Amino acid sequence: MKRRHLFLVGIDVDSMGGSQRVLHTLAQGFAERGHDTELIGIRPSPEPHTYLAHPAYRRTTLYDGPAPPAWQAASLAERLSPARLRRVRGERAARARARRRLARRFAAVPEGGEGLVIVGSPWAAVWLDSVEWPPYLRAIGQYHESFLQACHTVNLRLILQYYPALEKAVFLSEADAAEFRRRRLPNAVVMPNPLPFAPLGPASLETRRVGAVGRLDPVKRLDRLLDAFAAACPAHPGWELHFFGDGPLEPELRERAVRLGVGERVCFRGGVRDMAAAYRELSVVALTSEREGRPMALAEASAAGVPCVSFDLSGGVRELVGHGRTGILVPHGDTAAFGAALGELMEDGELRRRYGRAAREHVAPLALPAVLDRWEALFEEVDR
Repeated sequence: MKRRHLFLVGIDVDSMGGSQRVLHTLAQGFAERGHDTELIGIRPSPEPHTYLAHPAYRRTTLYDGPAPPAWQAASLAERLSPARLRRVRGERAARARARRRLARRFAAVPEGGEGLVIVGSPWAAVWLDSVEWPPYLRAIGQYHESFLQACHTVNLRLILQYYPALEKAVFLSEADAAEFRRRRLPNAVVMPNPLPFAPLGPASLETRRVGAVGRLDPVKRLDRLLDAFAAACPAHPGWELHFFGDGPLEPELRERAVRLGVGERVCFRGGVRDMAAAYRELSVVALTSEREGRPMALAEASAAGVPCVSFDLSGGVRELVGHGRTGILVPHGDTAAFGAALGELMEDGELRRRYGRAAREHVAPLALPAVLDRWEALFEEVDR
């Protein structure tokens, strides 16, 4: 195996989030395999989260501070005011300093030094486009969401504009990669995200707890999960719903739980450091998002042997949850069907155990060593 100089670059790599955790997990794995690895955040996080107490990789942040709040001038006079002009000049100078810092990092890799840049998002690709770097330093672009999500945002345009110039563009599922190929992105390949922890023993599945993992944000549509849980509750006494994650919707969700009559059966756990242990407390994991690519919560729950109920949101979701084999997929937005699916697993312990065993086996190829092997093979392909 060649020792390489690897740079993993993202806009913000230290906030709490799935894509950030993937970058830290990959950086640690690459470094432990002997690669010279550096994780680079373009902007520091306003709310940094510590992913690893003892990282084996280097960490660099290019800007000195988080992005300032957006400022829309209300008039021509305000646009030309001395304060605004000073701010614009300051932002340009900070951007130039950040780009010079990154250019120096890239230039330190000698020609023939097997250097690769892993671009963590389309917006990082936009930012990198104006950075000077050696022609022998090659780049691979990542996208951590689904093709459908890209279609709802500017990401589709950015990917189709910037990723063709990269050596490879990696997507989370074959269905997503195929859609991008149909949009004439010839370098699209599949690379799943690795599990961030080595699975321990399977969950007991006897705790009478349904879990939801992720930020309490509007896109997660946790209001629908509350509605479905409340519908299933009367026939299943003793069951609880646990939310793992922080976010702006917590007060609203608490109020909704009380209105639905399940306030005492809903627990808000906040951010949890040891998610591997948290999954093993659960008997079912539920996902009711509006959009998802290949959600790590489903993979992590499956690794712990916990069956999942999810809306059928994307090819990535379908690859993680085998309907009727490792869990249950429900038509998108059908809250009544979601409540019925929860009730089915609440009712039947043997079904939970059968799905849980199959789920654990299903995601075994997502263990970090196996995914790192796939990255190594991709690096070799780029070399050719």
